Amino acid sequence: MGLGHEQDIEIRREPDFRPGEKVRATKHVKNDGTYPHKRIGETLVRKGDVGYVRDIGVFLQQFYIYAVEWIDRGTIVGMRGKELVSLDRPSALAVTEEARP
Repeated sequence: MGLGHEQDIEIRREPDFRPGEKVRATKHVKNDGTYPHKRIGETLVRKGDVGYVRDIGVFLQQFYIYAVEWIDRGTIVGMRGKELVSLDRPSALAVTEEARP
């Protein structure tokens, strides 16, 4: 028997984003069947879309889920922090841009 591997528990630290913060999607997000009135596999958010964080929730008592309103699409989609970058905090944007290949 080995020792268990402790996963990163995001809720042990402050959320990466705040309600009202302007963000950009870093990945395409498709409907996994949990978004109503859209087909499974239909694109909900495209990489580069800009939206605003409306609310912050918790999933599995481990991850933050950011409810982001995508104004141009007229939708609100739950997103993980790793799928977003802040447009209100230039330092956060610069770090993300530097990390890209």
